[in-house]
Amino acid sequence: MKDKISVLYTEEEVNARIKELGEEISRDYAGRSVHLVGILKGATFFTCELAKRITVPVTLDFMSVSSYGNSTESSGVVKINKDLDEPIEGLDVLVVEDIVDTGNTLSYLLDNLGKRGSASVKLCALLNKPERRLKDVNVDYTGFIIPDAFVVGYGLDYAQKYRNLPYIGIIE
Repeated sequence: MKDKISVLYTEEEVNARIKELGEEISRDYAGRSVHLVGILKGATFFTCELAKRITVPVTLDFMSVSSYGNSTESSGVVKINKDLDEPIEGLDVLVVEDIVDTGNTLSYLLDNLGKRGSASVKLCALLNKPERRLKDVNVDYTGFIIPDAFVVGYGLDYAQKYRNLPYIGIIE
């Protein structure tokens, strides 16, 4: 059976918001460089599009961290599947995530990265779902605040499907 997906944010709305985030980040990091840490696989699309819109020098790395597997519910157990390729000591780090849901994964990850000697660690999330928050996580840059629904598209998946949708949709 094919899943029914309704559009939450169109491709145009997503692109416009990413442009605004890039401008805000560029202002905040003026005179410095920013080291983006994209969280695989979900934030790949967002990380690349955001990086293109940041006007200060950008370096880039990726991590893979999971607490979902093939479920629509977080397991609560955080696993680092792929760590950074390079040390972040002395760098201004901006973690780029597709969605902040319960906060379990991001709380763990931000704490972990903060212990690695970076100059700063901030968080940029395309989507923020505060209704589901179990752990307090400060999202420094938010694309959209969304309702408690399971979303796909623009990198977000359900059992590895729908990442390639150019918009953000809700599985009904």
